[in-house]
Amino acid sequence: MKNEQLLKALKERILVLDGAMGTMIQQHQLSEEDFRGERFKNHPQPLKGNNDILSLTKPEIIKEIHRQYFNAGADIVETNTFSGTSVAQADYGLQDILYDLNYQSAKIAKEAAEEFTKLQPDKPRFVAGSIGPTNKTASMSPDVNNPGFRAISFDELATAYKEQLLGLIDGGADILLVETVFDTLNAKAALFAINEVFEEKNIQLPIMVSGTITDNSGRTLSGQTTEAFLISLSHMPLLSIGLNCALGAKQMLPYLQILNEKAPFYVSAHPNAGLPNQFGEYDETPELMQQQIKEYLDLNLINIIGGCCGTTPEHIKAIAQAAKNYSPRPLPENFLA
Repeated sequence: MKNEQLLKALKERILVLDGAMGTMIQQHQLSEEDFRGERFKNHPQPLKGNNDILSLTKPEIIKEIHRQYFNAGADIVETNTFSGTSVAQADYGLQDILYDLNYQSAKIAKEAAEEFTKLQPDKPRFVAGSIGPTNKTASMSPDVNNPGFRAISFDELATAYKEQLLGLIDGGADILLVETVFDTLNAKAALFAINEVFEEKNIQLPIMVSGTITDNSGRTLSGQTTEAFLISLSHMPLLSIGLNCALGAKQMLPYLQILNEKAPFYVSAHPNAGLPNQFGEYDETPELMQQQIKEYLDLNLINIIGGCCGTTPEHIKAIAQAAKNYSPRPLPENFLA
């Protein structure tokens, strides 16, 4: 039912994705004790900054952020699980809580989505399970003096992603979003795990993939151009392929044009609120971001639009207001999903 609703909505209009989770969490100025809650009160390692565990220790804050984005006009919110793998959580000594972390994160987002769908049945809201890149890379060495070294293997990544996926799916995710892909081999491990879980559970959910062009070279961190990134993943029946993070809307435009021309899937974009200033902060206003995203809309480049670092419900509101006046990018004739 949800799959049908999603595909119907994509044919009719441009769908709006939410904005940054970390930016919104920072506004709460939470302490180490807030992050720990009762559950991790005596945990031996510092936990401040581990935003994902707030789904367990401060669920009301996370749910309210989801609500704010839905209220701003988002059709889809992402779960608070960007670092929800044992690989990423090992830094905090929390690699054993993964199923619960992902399950609760999806459940919180789903509850918020259902609240808004009930209020507007003609505008169903969706939950995308956020599957981040982890903090390790399968195709590059972290040691310049040992180029053959790998900090993690494909199989280790696939196992970690599978743990995450089971929690997200059981918690109610409608879509799986493999995002901020800087190493395509990591993404392939996530997609391998997704296929395994789909077979084991005898289910099928829409899959979104979003890559990250790291700088003006126009390449991902692992060295792929936008077209190479697309070709590497086109064997999968994806719902959409797109770009997020690292770049502002203006800088992302030429790479989205490539996806628009060549992608046999829907195209998504969730750029940052500009480029970081000298303090590492994003200060592009909602109005300016809206103007830049109107270029995407005028060129008919996208089907799903949202925001990444530095974006807030005000940014998403401005983006949603612009997007509602435009038709979505036409579905390619060779659409695979």
